[in-house]
Amino acid sequence: MSLEARGIEVWRGRGRVAGPLSLEVRPGEVLAAVGPNGAGKSSLLAALSGELRCKSGDVFLEGRPLHQWPDVERAQRLGVLPQESSLGFGFTALEVAVLGRTPHARRGGEQSDLEIARAALDATDTQHLASRAYTTLSGGERQRVQLARVLAQLWTPPSHGHRYLLLDEPTASLDLSHQHLVLERARAFSREGGAVLAVLHDLNLAARYADRLAVLDQGRCVETGTPSSVLTPGLIASTFGLQVEVLSRPDLPGPLVIPLGRAPAPP
Repeated sequence: MSLEARGIEVWRGRGRVAGPLSLEVRPGEVLAAVGPNGAGKSSLLAALSGELRCKSGDVFLEGRPLHQWPDVERAQRLGVLPQESSLGFGFTALEVAVLGRTPHARRGGEQSDLEIARAALDATDTQHLASRAYTTLSGGERQRVQLARVLAQLWTPPSHGHRYLLLDEPTASLDLSHQHLVLERARAFSREGGAVLAVLHDLNLAARYADRLAVLDQGRCVETGTPSSVLTPGLIASTFGLQVEVLSRPDLPGPLVIPLGRAPAPP
C-alpha cells in the first residue's frame, strides 16, 4: 500500500510543469522532493493531493485511483500542508486545529476532537497560542498552526490502510529551531507508520531527515535514492548549478553539503 504517481503529466494552462514521472510515497518513510526553482516539486505535490488532475497517467492511493475515493475517506488518509494557507476569519489557533477533525465528525465527539487538536498544537509548539486569533500570528506561527490542523486531521488512523502527509516547503517561514521541530514531527509520523512527502529547498535538512530523496529538474525525476547515494557533487552541479563539497559525518544520519559557489555554465 502506498501513494503512487504512475507516469503522470501535470499541465498548468498550455504548459507542462511536471512529468512524465513516476514516484512512490511509502508508509514508514520520509521522502523529500528537492530541486531548483521551477523543477515541478509543488506541481507534483498538487497532483498527488488531487488538487491538480493529470493530463496523462494517474495517481493511486493504496492501489485505487485517487479521484475514485470518496472525499471523506480520502481526507481521513491524506493530509496536505500547502506553502501558504489564507484564512481571513478571526478563529483562534485552537479552532483552526479543530478544523482538521472535520472528516472525523462522527468519531469520538466534540471533546475528543478538542483533545486531539490540543495535542496537535503541543506537537507543533503552538499550545501557548491556543486562544490567540489566527490573524494576529506571525507567518511562522501560522505555518505551525496549520501543520497542527493537518496533524489533527490525520491523528486517528483509518480502520484499514495508512496515513499520508504531504508538506509543501514546510520550513520556508520558520526559524532554525522550528525547522528542525517540524521535520522531527514528520519523522515521528513516519515512524508511527505514516508516509511523508516533503518538498524541501535545504539539502542539508533533506539529508538529515529524509529516508529517500527524489531530485526533480525541469519537471522530471532525475534521481531517487538515499541521501548518501543521491547527493553527489556532480548531480548537485548539474541540477542546481552549484559547486559543493559533500562530507560524510558519522554523527549525522546523512551527508553534509557545503556550497562552494556557482558552477560554471556548460559550454
